[in-house]
Amino acid sequence: MAQGCLTILIAVITQEEEPKKYIYRMYDIILCFITSLLITYLSIPVVISIAKKKKFYDHPDERKTHSEPIPALGGIAIFAGVIFSVVMWTPFEYFSKLQFILMAFIIIFLVGAKDDIDPISPAKKFLAQVAAAAILVLLADVRITSLYGIFGIKELPLLISVLLTMFTILVVINSFNLIDGINGLSASLTLTITLTLGTWFFLSDQMQLALLGFSLSGAAIAFLKYNITPAKIFMGDTGAMLAGAIVAIMAIRFIEAQQHLPPDSPYIIRAAPAVAIGIMILPLFDTLRVFIVRVLKGRSPFHPDRLHIHHMMIDVGFTHMQATSILVLFNLLFIFMVLKFQSIGNLNLLIVIFAFALLFTTMLYMILQNKRKNNQL
Repeated sequence: MAQGCLTILIAVITQEEEPKKYIYRMYDIILCFITSLLITYLSIPVVISIAKKKKFYDHPDERKTHSEPIPALGGIAIFAGVIFSVVMWTPFEYFSKLQFILMAFIIIFLVGAKDDIDPISPAKKFLAQVAAAAILVLLADVRITSLYGIFGIKELPLLISVLLTMFTILVVINSFNLIDGINGLSASLTLTITLTLGTWFFLSDQMQLALLGFSLSGAAIAFLKYNITPAKIFMGDTGAMLAGAIVAIMAIRFIEAQQHLPPDSPYIIRAAPAVAIGIMILPLFDTLRVFIVRVLKGRSPFHPDRLHIHHMMIDVGFTHMQATSILVLFNLLFIFMVLKFQSIGNLNLLIVIFAFALLFTTMLYMILQNKRKNNQL
């Protein structure tokens, strides 16, 4: 009888072990999210006060959409919230190479903060981004190792893998930096993308990346409180580049994770590279489009202008928050689309993604041109 009771007890404990694990993981996620949110929320008024005293402002010009000086050091508070939260709640057995990721974040923070306070040359900023990307790839082992059959290419040679991954990280970091042009947009897109990827990592039992994503989500929500119209503070290069770096890490690990999931996993994603691009479509496509247009006009791809999609939305007549809402909805629709149609394959899905993105921006451009023509009549 005693042996039978012991057998039943062991069976019950074994059956309950997985739900307990799930609950503990959920607690970690919630605590990480709340910690980052509170630290960022409480830090921003202090940052605003110091920025005003020291006159660290982002001043308006013909390219910018604000009409009065605004502090642009919000990224400092975001950095504080994310780093404190990640270090506090991430078990190191889950994230053995966390120190290298933090090293890359510190480089981005220092260069971003310096640029927000006292602008540095684009070349110096780019070199710092390259250094951060190299640390992530070579030391933290954040790498794209396969193209999953796109153009018939699967496993990549080491050198190609390193170079492609560094290029990807640099593109994502700068795309987030370039999309940060109107109130609420960069933080809202960061929230949308990190919640999407963070939820997938949580469901697929990859806690280290889920915690990283939800920590940035919490910081983004806190920052939005001060960044919606009328904006009291901007994210600046510090926040935008940090957000881009975190999203890049999550997107690359999202792609790579598909190779290691069991074939019968309910969370496996087909066409992972195309799905990852679809999740980040707005900053990526806008950067690609603007660079191509500038080159076709004989300018440097880094030449400042008002060609970005958020500038077009404002010029059409939308307010900052209307434009932000429409663009976030646009990105959400693409997330739904790529998850719904992932079975059509990487190349086909990429064609669909870029075709719809091009259609949307072409329609917006035509509306803007028609408005300018009518104003001239």
